[in-house]
Amino acid sequence: MTDAPSSASPLRYKRVILKLSGESLADAGGRGISAHEAGEIARQIKQAHDTGCEIAIVIGGGNILRGAQFSGSNALVHEATAHYMGMLATTINSLALQDALEAQGLQTRVMSAIPTEKIAETFIRRRALRHLSKGRVIVLAAGIGNPFVTTDTAAAQRALELEADVVLKATRVDGVYSDDPEKNPHAVLYESLTYQQVVEKKLKVMDGTAIALCSEHNKPILVFNFKQDGNIVRAISGETIGTWIGSAPSPSNCE
Repeated sequence: MTDAPSSASPLRYKRVILKLSGESLADAGGRGISAHEAGEIARQIKQAHDTGCEIAIVIGGGNILRGAQFSGSNALVHEATAHYMGMLATTINSLALQDALEAQGLQTRVMSAIPTEKIAETFIRRRALRHLSKGRVIVLAAGIGNPFVTTDTAAAQRALELEADVVLKATRVDGVYSDDPEKNPHAVLYESLTYQQVVEKKLKVMDGTAIALCSEHNKPILVFNFKQDGNIVRAISGETIGTWIGSAPSPSNCE
């Protein structure tokens, strides 16, 4: 599938990568993990899973720690060390999300790119595919296990490995805008974009490596507002929400 789906389309994705930020687990403007926010995300994922969609989740760790906190000449720790610390933050979030999902009745497995046998399975592609085929939700922790690689890139990488139909980038806004909509009331919401337009317009959708991976392998991305109840189901059902990024969007949406 390369073109943006229409609202009338019966399309439903069979397998998706859902990319969540660490901040999605925190209260608005806060840090840490909110039981309420985790529960709400889990409830929406349960709705989506009930349609028969296979779901793998990549979650960030910014609600706990960001590598930028340790950058600069006066950094407390080496930047690579900070990235590993961030991977551990994603693992904390993954465990919290696992319990929230299981409270919704979903069989869930945390799979980590860094071996942590006491608390999570080590990511093995074939085992992950087996879990998905058995109807289990998998939460992919620790990025890809290497420093200087964002969880956006990890989501793109895992989408390729697990042959997901689409990367669903969940945000707190309605999609990709021409400018920050919270600062510029005249910012334009794009309905669809090509990968090249994302690069040329310097839009902050996902990092450059993630966009390049998706572009090279024609892996579509849908950026949408997960805070609107039911939007995860709408996204996997192919409804026209958010911003579609692929190889051939409608030119009328990208002027």
